[in-house]
Amino acid sequence: MLEVSNLTVSYGAIKALRGISFNVQQGEIITLIGSNGAGKTTTLHALSNIIKKEAGSVVFEETDITAMEPDKIVYRHLIQVPEGRRIFSNLTVKENLELGAYTRKDKAGIKTDMERVYEFFPRLQERLKQMAGTLSGGELQMLAMGRALMAQPKLLLLDEPSMGLAPILVDEIFDIIQKINKEGTTVLLVEQNAFKALSIADRGYVLETGSITKSGKASDLIKDPAVKAAYLGG
Repeated sequence: MLEVSNLTVSYGAIKALRGISFNVQQGEIITLIGSNGAGKTTTLHALSNIIKKEAGSVVFEETDITAMEPDKIVYRHLIQVPEGRRIFSNLTVKENLELGAYTRKDKAGIKTDMERVYEFFPRLQERLKQMAGTLSGGELQMLAMGRALMAQPKLLLLDEPSMGLAPILVDEIFDIIQKINKEGTTVLLVEQNAFKALSIADRGYVLETGSITKSGKASDLIKDPAVKAAYLGG
């Protein structure tokens, strides 16, 4: 579904990504784990073409999207939920969700997907008329994910969905990620909470200072001594 080859990104003299290659198959949950500054967010931005690539290629559903404009990538249903949520704080919850469907014209389908978002996130339905900027951290993450779902993602890029959330909310968000995946959406998850990410993923890649140092089944990585020592608290 997604094939990334030799992806290289630099910020001036700093090499943020050093020729990384990985793939995502349809129906999977894939996670990129690594410490802060490893290049995880840069990877997602490069896939969405928000930042310029120095080298490498990105192929999505057999189409080369390496140089495609970010808005055209959205029309292909590769959708990113950014780190920090990036909701429109001066709009209502409902308006934020409606903006997620800006690429669509199918009113009946939009209504159906809105109801689906309410099933995933009942709290959003309770707060439809509330200004998004007044939501709690957990509710903001739910809104950012709900907005992305309104774009009918085939591949959902999630950047640090658990950041800043209480443990009980982290569990809830990860449960919802699994439900979204089971309903047919492929997920590429970037996450500092390596244990939670590997516990729901099919496969994982370990990113260290811009290079992939390990990859494999998530169930194997979670038992790997080096991964445990570096990311799982021993």
